[in-house]
Amino acid sequence: MLLTIKNILMFMRPHHYIKNLFIFLPLFFALKITNAELLLNAFWGFTAFSAAASAIYIFNDYQDIEEDRQHPEKKTRPLASGDITKSQAIIIMTVLLLTGVVLMSSLSWKAMGILIAYVIMNIAYSFYLKHIAILDVTILSVVFVLRLFVGSVVTGIALSTWIVIMTFLLALFMALAKRRDDVLIYLDTGKKMRKVIDGYNLQFLDTSMSIMASVVIVAYTIYTTSPEVMARLHSQYLYLTALFVILGILRYLQIAFVHEDSGSPTRIVLKDRFMQLTLLGWVLTFTWILY
Repeated sequence: MLLTIKNILMFMRPHHYIKNLFIFLPLFFALKITNAELLLNAFWGFTAFSAAASAIYIFNDYQDIEEDRQHPEKKTRPLASGDITKSQAIIIMTVLLLTGVVLMSSLSWKAMGILIAYVIMNIAYSFYLKHIAILDVTILSVVFVLRLFVGSVVTGIALSTWIVIMTFLLALFMALAKRRDDVLIYLDTGKKMRKVIDGYNLQFLDTSMSIMASVVIVAYTIYTTSPEVMARLHSQYLYLTALFVILGILRYLQIAFVHEDSGSPTRIVLKDRFMQLTLLGWVLTFTWILY
């Protein structure tokens, strides 16, 4: 089967690279985002991680090909639809993974170790961990946090406890929203997109999401009003950015509970204008206060 650039790009899912922007957060919060050398290191770390992440997406598509063919949206993916063969998928996945590992190793052996840990955790998730309720969303949240550690290692900037905790909590909140979408599809069509949804129902997920939303908002508020943080960042006005966090969380809950369309956090960020303006407001306000 003839490969096309369009199919390869769809296979790599570059729109998901927005998650890898978390690699730049250590620079941003350390007030060193304008440091050209460190910014370049973060960029190459972003590129290496993105290549490896694409390899993982392909691996997951390979493992879930039959399930994806039953999914109302995932059935159009290149492997599930037959636009790319299994042998072609293996070749593309191998090239991307080697590219990511080699590039990351040129930046830092420690960063490469984190990347390999990310790959191993995703493989374990794909084969077994994704079938264990609660543990599945926890693993998704942990691998999200690994992006922060890559950014920290390649730039030499230590991570604060706050940024790690809040990233994990936010990732867990979004992972629960994804599972809620899977349950809704099952209730609507009778098809189980994932075996793990036997361990979930709407009441549990709605309650869990509400709890996590509250915890994220409280944790962020405590962070912005912490004397230690205010002293380190030389500002007493960080609490103003909490407004955008609250608006963003409420909008996500609205999308999940009212519009019932929370299956893809990436798509929400890329297409929802309210969410985009909220994120922009947070970035601009934080930048104004810090810089």
